[in-house]
Amino acid sequence: MGLLSGLLLLPLAPARGAGWLAERVADAAEREAADPTPVRTRLAALHRALADGEIGLDAFEAEEERLLRLLQPDPPNGPPNGPPNGSS
Repeated sequence: MGLLSGLLLLPLAPARGAGWLAERVADAAEREAADPTPVRTRLAALHRALADGEIGLDAFEAEEERLLRLLQPDPPNGPPNGPPNGSS
């Protein structure tokens, strides 16, 4: 990049920097969402809490179902647990 083009594009630097940062954040979020370790850790803690009597069976089952849904991959057609595309 030449000096003249560098000077002309200088006002766009903040926007390019914000775009670069947004890409890095999105990449990190995708890696974190794909990693099942935190969900499995939470499931283990949930089982311990139930065994120790810290939570009731209803709360355990609700939270366990939510966590297990996080571990399942999204279906190829439509949102998870929703109606198929175009129907109500």
